Amino acid sequence: MINKALSSAYETGSFYEGNMDFRESIFNLEAKLIELDDLETLKYLYFNVKDISLRHKLLLVLRDIYNSQLSEFFQKAYKKERDLEMKLIAVRGLVKYVEEQEITKIMNHFVKILIKRPEHTPYNYKEYEYLRSPSGLPYLIREYKYNCFHQVLEQVEKQYEAMPSQFKNHYTYDENDNIVELRSPEETEQMIEDFFKIN
Repeated sequence: MINKALSSAYETGSFYEGNMDFRESIFNLEAKLIELDDLETLKYLYFNVKDISLRHKLLLVLRDIYNSQLSEFFQKAYKKERDLEMKLIAVRGLVKYVEEQEITKIMNHFVKILIKRPEHTPYNYKEYEYLRSPSGLPYLIREYKYNCFHQVLEQVEKQYEAMPSQFKNHYTYDENDNIVELRSPEETEQMIEDFFKIN
């Protein structure tokens, strides 16, 4: 069940993203406590908040709920997001409701965006780390065994391997979407800084 700060934001259409009560209400959401009546509020907030960290949390919560009326929501969320991590979270939500053929079409679109990423973001380690983490494509491969997920992961690994070592293995995500640091933030910063001094 959602609290007053969120239900009021939905009912009035008015909220301030910097408000600590509002932010904490979103960050404290748990999928298992969400009721059917809460879905419209959460969908509304997802499409209306601008802060990506709030949208990210809302998307994760909705992803972990099973309700067939969320199918259209995840299709729209996939189209809305530019970030590949967010797109993949939307795919994880959608895959529960549609056939493999539909997911293959979406992943064909996804891989086209992925292939173009190095043109604009040559050291795209942040997105790659999520895509290749236990929460990303490996989860989808294990659960659904669709060929399209294997193909996309192969492409991710190819692009990841093509990056200089200074951009690799700084952190990953566990199966619950928590960041797992493999190096200290200071070490990461130093390695990347050193790379740009030389290049």
